[in-house]
Amino acid sequence: MDRLRVAILSDTHGALDARIQELVSQCDLAMHGGDIGHAAILAQLQPRLGRVLAVFGNNDVARKWPEEDRQLLVHLPEWLDQPLPGGHLVVIHGHQTNARDRHRLLRGRFPHARAIVYGHSHRLLLEVDARPWILNPGAAGRSRTHGGPSCMVLTATPMEWQVETYRYPLSLSNQGVRYTCQHEHTQPQFSQAAQIAAPSGRSRDR
Repeated sequence: MDRLRVAILSDTHGALDARIQELVSQCDLAMHGGDIGHAAILAQLQPRLGRVLAVFGNNDVARKWPEEDRQLLVHLPEWLDQPLPGGHLVVIHGHQTNARDRHRLLRGRFPHARAIVYGHSHRLLLEVDARPWILNPGAAGRSRTHGGPSCMVLTATPMEWQVETYRYPLSLSNQGVRYTCQHEHTQPQFSQAAQIAAPSGRSRDR
C-alpha cells in the first residue's frame, strides 16, 4: 500500500479509552508502545488490516498480568521496527533509558528510523525538529493521563509523513481536541494547525 494510517498508543495499563478504540478502527494498523495491562486490551484494537503490533513495558510482567494471559508476554518484543511507505517506524517502551538522555539515546540506537515511538512517561510529545522524529502518544487508558487519554495517528506515504495528535477529556460527555501536525518529506519544516474539535464518540477523520 502507498498510504497507511497507523494508530499509535501506549500505557493503557489494563484500560482502553473507548474513543481511542473507535479511532483505531479507522486506521490500517495499530502500534502499542507497552504497559498494556492484559491481553484483552490488544484484542480490543481492531484496525482495518487486522494487524496489531506491540512491545512490552516495564509493567508487562507475569506478576501484574492475569494468569491466563501470561503466555502472551513471551511473544512481546523489547522493540520492533516496522517498515512503512517512506521509512521505518521503531517502537520501544522507553524505560530502558533515563529520562534526561532518552531522546538522544534513542536516536543513537535507531538512527535509520524515520520516527521512534516510546511511552513510559505518559506524557504526550511530538518532536520533529530532528531525525529520527520522537513521538510519545501519552496514555490511552485511565492511568496518569496528564489531561486526558491520548494517542496519535501517523499517515505514511512514500513522500510525506503526517502526525495527528488526539487528546480527549476525562469526561465522555465533553468534546476532544485534535491537533494536526504535518511534516513534509522534502521540506524540513514543522507546522501546527489550529485546534480542531472532535466529537467525543467518533473522531473526525480526514
